[in-house]
Amino acid sequence: MKIFLDTSDVEAIRRAYDTGLLDGVTTNPSHLAKTGRKIETVVKEICAIVPGPVSVEAVADTAKGLVKEALKVAALAPNVVVKIPMTPEGLKAVPVLEKEYNIRTNVTMIFSSTQCFLAMKAGATFVSIVLSRLDAVANESEILVADAMTIKENYGFTSEVLAGSLKTQNHVLSALRFGADIMTIPEFLFFQMFNHPLTDAGLATFAKDWAKVPK
Repeated sequence: MKIFLDTSDVEAIRRAYDTGLLDGVTTNPSHLAKTGRKIETVVKEICAIVPGPVSVEAVADTAKGLVKEALKVAALAPNVVVKIPMTPEGLKAVPVLEKEYNIRTNVTMIFSSTQCFLAMKAGATFVSIVLSRLDAVANESEILVADAMTIKENYGFTSEVLAGSLKTQNHVLSALRFGADIMTIPEFLFFQMFNHPLTDAGLATFAKDWAKVPK
């Protein structure tokens, strides 16, 4: 599974990329607004750090507007992927961008299996299913992950399934168990995965005993 960091914090991205385990980045308008900096500047910095896909959102209401925004965003760096909303106009824009302009798309805000099917059928490179928001309204997000992978396999779609809005390690486990292609996570969760109290206790014991070994 590929790991993307869900942030526009350049320093957080540097820290995660330094581990050698980061494959890409997803941003959104909320993340970018928090930086207080020009979008173009932030996106170029991120793309210079991470050679993998960097998703940047287009927010127009029409297919024509989305294509226009996407062309502008994609020109910032060769590894930019354009996030497209899960709407009829969004899915009209996807094949235009993918086939006519060779711009990779990431259909976002997917909350159902049928939405996932439509985004794959439209030809999106990535389809982003949202986990934590589903759990917040008492829907079992892991079912959506499982359905997405089944749909992909049943019909031979090539879209990569991206499990997004992961907030807990249980979300990570669901994505891993059902074979999602990618997960995108905040920095705290990325580094939380490295830790376990038994690891800490075991290493502390080894360090203590190592100090007793004659040198």
